Amino acid sequence: MNKALRKAVIAGNWKMNKTRPEAKALVEELKPLVKDAGCDVVVCVPFTNLETVLDAAKGSNIKVGAQNCHFEKSGAFTGEISADMLTEMGVEYVVIGHSERRQYFGETDATVNKRTKAALAAGLTVILCVGEMLEDREAGITDELVALQTKVALKDVTKEQLAKVIIAYEPVWAIGTGKTATAQQANEVCAVIRATIEKVYDKAAADAMTIQYGGSMNAGNAAELLAQPDVDGGLIGGASLKAPDFSVIVDAASK
Repeated sequence: MNKALRKAVIAGNWKMNKTRPEAKALVEELKPLVKDAGCDVVVCVPFTNLETVLDAAKGSNIKVGAQNCHFEKSGAFTGEISADMLTEMGVEYVVIGHSERRQYFGETDATVNKRTKAALAAGLTVILCVGEMLEDREAGITDELVALQTKVALKDVTKEQLAKVIIAYEPVWAIGTGKTATAQQANEVCAVIRATIEKVYDKAAADAMTIQYGGSMNAGNAAELLAQPDVDGGLIGGASLKAPDFSVIVDAASK
């Protein structure tokens, strides 16, 4: 982390977990544990939990995010939620392009770009996910692939809008598998993303960009990962469902 240049952000991605009572209980348990955090703290929760979590987090330093949004403002898109619907509720963040959305629900680099632009237009802060499959890493094309995903996702995004984008590097082979990129591997790819931002925008934009690591960061490995110069936080899956574990990661990012 380099807090002199950019924000550290720890965001929990609850995925498809927690009923409303469980969500309320988790936020209430989390609030006192992270109240003195020296980084931004976000929880990205299922659509059904947004109202409950917004209410529970009110007055605290915990920000609330959704896990996806559609690229149209309204229309015949059964089962989808628009960015305007989220901002009207008071949601501030949205995860776009998570590997599970790409893998199971047909997201492409092009639709990720459309969703990113819609979210930014509605005033949301986007947590934009990029990352390679195991076969991509083994083929030695991680850098090229991640750079391409980043460029396509940010097509037609202005430098001014970029200030409301966080990029999460999530090696797909390390999500929910228990495998984690080494701290060095994570930092190398985060540095590639930062170099890509510098090429597309400029050095000031690259220096200001918060880049998270999102592949099985947990209470045990967070400090080592966050000590890397180009890792500015984490997009946390399983560990975000346990308040004590999540707070250890927040503490590591607060140092």
